[in-house]
Amino acid sequence: MKIGIIIAIERELKSFLESGAAITEEHLNNRVIYHTEMYGHEIAAMRSGYGEIDAAAATQLLITHCGIDIVINFGVAGALVPGLMVDDLFLVEKVCHYDYDVSPIDPVKKHQYEEYPDEFIRLDEGLREMVLEKMPSIRTVTVASGDRFVEETEDKHNLAALGCQICDMEIAAISRISLQSGIRCLSIKCISDTFEGDGGDFNTNVIRSAEKAFATLREILQVL
Repeated sequence: MKIGIIIAIERELKSFLESGAAITEEHLNNRVIYHTEMYGHEIAAMRSGYGEIDAAAATQLLITHCGIDIVINFGVAGALVPGLMVDDLFLVEKVCHYDYDVSPIDPVKKHQYEEYPDEFIRLDEGLREMVLEKMPSIRTVTVASGDRFVEETEDKHNLAALGCQICDMEIAAISRISLQSGIRCLSIKCISDTFEGDGGDFNTNVIRSAEKAFATLREILQVL
């Protein structure tokens, strides 16, 4: 199976690059695609960069250029509700692109794309059920995804009111582009900064939390 892996930033990519696998680099359109094999799968991985625009471009490039069958995203996320701890792992069920809103001009809800029944983009149910069967203790989660790092308490309350428990800056784009291309999508997130935390906590924990998310991804690759 051909699997595309999207990782946002260099510090999250570190765990993949140091996995011990033989990795080759392909340079394309000012991007680097890392090719390797893991557990019988062809892997094409890419660091997208922060934010929805770069994540969308990276996802489409992997789909178009590499002919992948599944897109997997792993990385860190911030907590929007109290009680979530650094290193808590989550399987993404659905995502709200909270920066998106055409409700003043179209008959949709705020944050809703017209082809979806509500304001949430749902990731592949079959892949999610497979992971839950393998790892019944992992929790599913709804993500608020947008183009800014969220650290103010008021912002966290507002995003949690949408029905979201964690936030990131890429999975709305990754999941939407995957769905538009008919490609299944899966995402594993690990908390790097808690509800009480801020950017300092992110910087402290990002490498460790990304390593834990990547270790979970490796377990998943063994059962795909």
